[in-house]
Amino acid sequence: MSNLRWKVITIVAVFIIFFAVGVYPLIALRYGIHSPGWLVDKALKLGLDLKGGVHLVLRVETDTALRLVTDQESERLRDELKTRNIPFTSIDVSDPVHFRVVGIPPEQDAAFRQVASEVQTNFDRSAGTNGTYTFTMKPNIQVTMREEAVVQARQTIERRVNELGVTEPSIAQQGTNGDQILVQLPGVTDVERAKEIIRSTGLLELKIVERVAPTKEELMVNGQVPPGMDIVPGAGVSGDTSSVFYLVKKVAAVTGQDLRNARPSVDENNRPAVSFTLSNDGGRKFGKVSGENIGRQLAIILDRRVQSAPTLESRINSEGRISGSFTPEEVQNLSLILRSGALPAEMTYLEERVIGPTLGADSIRAGVMASLVGLALVIVFMLIYYRLSGVNAVVALIFNLVILLGLMAYVGAVMTLPGIAGFVLTMGIGVDSNVLIFERIKEELEAQRGVRASINAGFARVFWTLVDTHIAALISVAFLFQFGTGPIRGFAVTLFFGLLSNLFTSIFVSKTLFELALAKRHQVATLSI
Repeated sequence: MSNLRWKVITIVAVFIIFFAVGVYPLIALRYGIHSPGWLVDKALKLGLDLKGGVHLVLRVETDTALRLVTDQESERLRDELKTRNIPFTSIDVSDPVHFRVVGIPPEQDAAFRQVASEVQTNFDRSAGTNGTYTFTMKPNIQVTMREEAVVQARQTIERRVNELGVTEPSIAQQGTNGDQILVQLPGVTDVERAKEIIRSTGLLELKIVERVAPTKEELMVNGQVPPGMDIVPGAGVSGDTSSVFYLVKKVAAVTGQDLRNARPSVDENNRPAVSFTLSNDGGRKFGKVSGENIGRQLAIILDRRVQSAPTLESRINSEGRISGSFTPEEVQNLSLILRSGALPAEMTYLEERVIGPTLGADSIRAGVMASLVGLALVIVFMLIYYRLSGVNAVVALIFNLVILLGLMAYVGAVMTLPGIAGFVLTMGIGVDSNVLIFERIKEELEAQRGVRASINAGFARVFWTLVDTHIAALISVAFLFQFGTGPIRGFAVTLFFGLLSNLFTSIFVSKTLFELALAKRHQVATLSI
């Protein structure tokens, strides 16, 4: 009786705890109750298909990332050749993985090869013909950089989505080449803002301005952009909305990778702006560039457009500000994008779906109805087939579902439409476990063993069978979660917790209920089963 008392106390405590965590918050929110807040906040989260929101599929244009590296290497080689006074005619980037150096004099060939040796870490150099060399990015480097671009893009999107405050977003790589990213944002209503923040490259560059002109053609030499330079459009002086063009170096002195933080602020005219702080390394680079170019303009370039071009009046080490014709909302978005980091490559949208809350509500109603109907049919079957022992199975099943909801709410899991399917399947598994136990008990009773002995033997002999089947199912669930996308993961999570709770209820709770029913009966001749 002492052991039975502790078993009952354990079961009641477990039920109260998981009911409070998993069921009470749902009931409270249903009737507009918001206290206690710490408990209501634990309410089970709903996925995209139940709550509504945005479903996006984006492709990472990995060629952009390769082109950026090729441009940087070619410009680094250009600067090194000028520093060493090695003459050349031109350096051209023909595609994302090739660039060509033309016009190296024969007497400078050895010096050129020595300078180019640093580039050959990532690029293969051709033998050279008539002073012309072609550099090709190594195949293994291409593969690695494409994979890194996709991973970095996914991580950047995750940071941006987290800044948006979306609850339980789903962000995963997919596609045959692994270059697609699936983004699901439950509860998001401002679709355009979400798309703009996700897709914006967010590439910040600080470059010294060489020349400014009202037209692009005035900055060209013989119809060509000067070597090692770039022409970027942007706004004119403060208060002037007309566009002008800036001639700047192709390679930036400081980039967004050197940022430590970005935050909304105001400029000297009390207009919305974005202030940023550089890292220690970025501050050193910025201090050196600003100190050497006092009196010249500094172009603050965001996504290939000059936002402002203030004049450097003194050396600047770590602080800066981006001003322009921003609205307060644009400043908030820009700060978010800069804090989360720049995307390594451009993104294109392959698919966009907006799932309305109405569809989600219909899915919830259909799922709840399916669960209730399934539960009702199970209860009717168990009561008819196993008589009063069926009550035992029904109580254990209800305990199972309450513990399942509590576990999911506690760990912050998300309930999806496939998750509801896992919920219904958990009911089937729970009943199946009780059927195995009950049938074994019936076999023991038919062998003329006593009621108590039959119950003990039934649970003991089925125990390892249940453990074996549940472990096999958990292995399958692990693979579903590891390799599945959002909906499949939702199913796997629900089934995982359902299997764990079912082991507890079908063995511990169910047997305790039998013991409780027989506790005050000294002589038990029959069992209603």
